[in-house]
Amino acid sequence: MSDDHITTDEAWVPDACTLPTVERPLRLAEFDQFFTEAVRGVNRMSAQHLRLWLDGAAQVEQTAQDLTARESSCCSFFAFDLSRPEPDSLTLDVRVPAPHVDVLDALALRAASVRGDG
Repeated sequence: MSDDHITTDEAWVPDACTLPTVERPLRLAEFDQFFTEAVRGVNRMSAQHLRLWLDGAAQVEQTAQDLTARESSCCSFFAFDLSRPEPDSLTLDVRVPAPHVDVLDALALRAASVRGDG
């Protein structure tokens, strides 16, 4: 299997991830909790760009910053951009290079399914 494929356990963790295997279920659980509690909408902007609409609370912003910083350290191909288009809204844009579109596909599917949208 090449480095740009997701694992076969239906998780969106790519083989290229440097997070130790033993820690991956914990990170997945953190993302699942984040998707459930903070994500209000999921929009696919393009093949390489996903936008998550988040609850605008300050704690959500802090959690998103922490989680995306840790994810970037082990999966450096992710580009995360957290912004406040309005005072009460928060978006998280996730971009990947073309070789990792399948990882973004799986992330989008996971976010939607955990939220009950998929």
